[in-house]
Amino acid sequence: MTSTTPSPVTLRIEGMTCASCVGRVERALRAVPGVAEANVNLATERAEIKLAEPVDRAALVRAIEDVGYDVPATSTEIAIEGMTCASCVGRVERALRSVSGVTKASVNLATERASVKGTADVSALIAAVEAAGYAAKVYGAGIANDDAAAEKRERESRALARDVLIAGLLTLPVVVLEMGSHLVPAIHDLVMATIGMKGNWYTQFALTTVVLLGPGLRFYVKGFPALAKGAPDMNSLVAVGTAAAYLFSVVATFAPGLLPSATVNVYFEAAAVIATLILVGRWLEARAKGRTSEAIKRLAGLQAKTARVRRDGAVHEIAVADVAPGDIVEVRPGERVPVDGAVVDGRSYVDESMITGEPIPVAKEAGATVVGGTINQTGSLTFRATAVGADTMLAQIIRMVEEAQGSKLPIQALVDKVTMYFVPAVMTLAAATFAVWFFFGPEPAMTFGLVNAVAVLIIACPCAMGLATPTSIMVGTGRGAEMGVLFRKGEALQLLKEARVVALDKTGTLTEGEPRMTDLEVADGFDRADVLARIAGVEAKSEHPIARAIVAAAEQEKLVLPEVSDFDSVTGMGVSALSGGVRIEIGADRYMTSLGHDVGRFAATSARLADESKSPLYAAIDGRLAAVVAVADPIKETTPAAIRALHDLGLKVAMITGDNRRTAEAIARRLGIDDVVAEVLPQGKVDAVKKLKAEHGRLAFVGDGINDAPALAEADVGLAIGTGTDVAIEAADVVLMSGSLKGVPNAIALSKATLTNIQQNLFWAFAYNTALIPVAAGVLWPSFGILLSPILAAGAMALSSVFVLGNALRLRRWAPPMREPRQPAGLAGARLAPGE
Repeated sequence: MTSTTPSPVTLRIEGMTCASCVGRVERALRAVPGVAEANVNLATERAEIKLAEPVDRAALVRAIEDVGYDVPATSTEIAIEGMTCASCVGRVERALRSVSGVTKASVNLATERASVKGTADVSALIAAVEAAGYAAKVYGAGIANDDAAAEKRERESRALARDVLIAGLLTLPVVVLEMGSHLVPAIHDLVMATIGMKGNWYTQFALTTVVLLGPGLRFYVKGFPALAKGAPDMNSLVAVGTAAAYLFSVVATFAPGLLPSATVNVYFEAAAVIATLILVGRWLEARAKGRTSEAIKRLAGLQAKTARVRRDGAVHEIAVADVAPGDIVEVRPGERVPVDGAVVDGRSYVDESMITGEPIPVAKEAGATVVGGTINQTGSLTFRATAVGADTMLAQIIRMVEEAQGSKLPIQALVDKVTMYFVPAVMTLAAATFAVWFFFGPEPAMTFGLVNAVAVLIIACPCAMGLATPTSIMVGTGRGAEMGVLFRKGEALQLLKEARVVALDKTGTLTEGEPRMTDLEVADGFDRADVLARIAGVEAKSEHPIARAIVAAAEQEKLVLPEVSDFDSVTGMGVSALSGGVRIEIGADRYMTSLGHDVGRFAATSARLADESKSPLYAAIDGRLAAVVAVADPIKETTPAAIRALHDLGLKVAMITGDNRRTAEAIARRLGIDDVVAEVLPQGKVDAVKKLKAEHGRLAFVGDGINDAPALAEADVGLAIGTGTDVAIEAADVVLMSGSLKGVPNAIALSKATLTNIQQNLFWAFAYNTALIPVAAGVLWPSFGILLSPILAAGAMALSSVFVLGNALRLRRWAPPMREPRQPAGLAGARLAPGE
């Protein structure tokens, strides 16, 4: 005897702070009819609910919310099997949205996945998809799932290839017997002399029956049930079209007396060829779909399989999945770093191009961080694991790319609206075509009506429509990942193309984000090394960033800093101290003037520094003006070229900074920046973004700091420098892993290329159907005597999908405007070989 007790329900709960909250939630849940037991855990913020009878999940959520707590919406990825066209996508989306608790559902035909947000139970979501006629299961992001999905696609491709071969071998004799008899007199004579007309038709019947009920059975198993539910799809069009041609031919073969004598003819070859050609199209689609997700496969392939971990006083080689946070891991030269961590011993260079796109290896020593999947080059490293499994940067990148690939762009809304009504409209048009030809067409009217109605059904299959957008998104976002440009949201692809101005934060974005001593000029009679050592000795007493930059410069030159005493800081002016009994004074020009020093002797140097957007400081030693020193945040080497590339893309460039206007405008002149918003406090960046949007239109903002997060969120598209803070990255739509500005023009150019690709696909899909449906219906017959054969319709339909996929795959060869100086190793530098 089997149990009929419903499965337990687990809900996350937010807002609980103490044991009384737990009791309140438990009482509210137990009061819901059908709940047998409810246990709430404050630490995990979860409720485990046992049911005595089925209970609507929404009722449980309402009970929790009614007592003042929240059940947060969760995101669920569901793998769906059986979708073939855009109308399938709409049907699955409507089924998911009908489930109680679902707030948003988006289905992607290319990835064959649904992304669902809300509080609905996963089992209810799967049941809804299955009720709509498709198979479903929970999809868990990760390398293992990608391998499983790739293996599944490979199995499907092999099965389709087998069916195409079988269908082709059986269809070829049908075509030779029917079309050969019409076109080649010798074949006609041979057939009539051997098997005769009836034998010919019987042979065609037998071969076509095997094609339709063998390799072609998939169209009927899915198409007719969908039609019966009032929700026809592509399979329905193929099933009705081929079945009509086949059944008419069966009647003509075995019961010709039921038909007018002028209409007795067979169309077995049309049914067989249509099924075979569409199978060929499906097979080519399956192969192309596999190639659209190659970026994910390459990313997954970067994961090391094993790791050497120190445990119990010995080094053990274990599966990377068994590495735990805190483990001490050893990496030899030439090996991949297995997980993220912090170096505790050793020195080496690590190739991080797979993460950043930068070709130059990065030096690593104690205290540095390493990223799983990067390649250790010259030395051995020992590090402490800080992130493993799904928490590693590589896993997060894979997750971001998958989420972007599964998202829908605003342009897709038009496609969804059209395809919702497209298939029913086509079936109506096919019926009207048959009726018009039957009642008003020339003899044999029934034959003309049947052939043209079948042609309409076949030519209109909306496969290309459903694939036009998602395949381009998949390839475009994958190509971006190869360049170190991660689209966290697929919508950013469309919005970036529409950007008219790019606003840049200065510190850490345009510049290195770390002040450095850039200039030191000493007066006659002073030794440079001695002056720098004395200045640095005084500045070592200060925590100001400028002071730290001067100290770092002295340490880099391996100078010994003298002991100082009587340190004094004059607010807004400068600092002074005694060094070996000698008075040292350091500060701005106004400080020197107040001390009676004439800074005019350094006038030319000061003017040059001002032109270079550097602020000079002066130093006096033992009552004499000794030196002028400049500390600045250097502009990144890639910044000037990146801004030129943005201008080449037709964009205006603005800079938002807290610097004084003179310094900001000097930087803008050097870099060719069009608009400057200077002296902005952190909280004023959002207002600056709003102002620029009002002046120029859609805006992309690039930043890296915590104080950039609100501006990143306010912009139409926020781009975070990947070396910045987690807060900035979370607020952004696009993450630039390299830390340089070159990713910005690359991201925008990729957005333009991807949207252009999508528009080409949509034009082909819609124009193809718009142009050929009337031709298939016979609109050219009265004037030109031209009809479209159902066989040609099937071939054109298959080619339309293949064209869309092939066009999307061209993005794999897209070249960014700012290329690397040499080919980097790893994913970021992966290039396709000619002909690949």
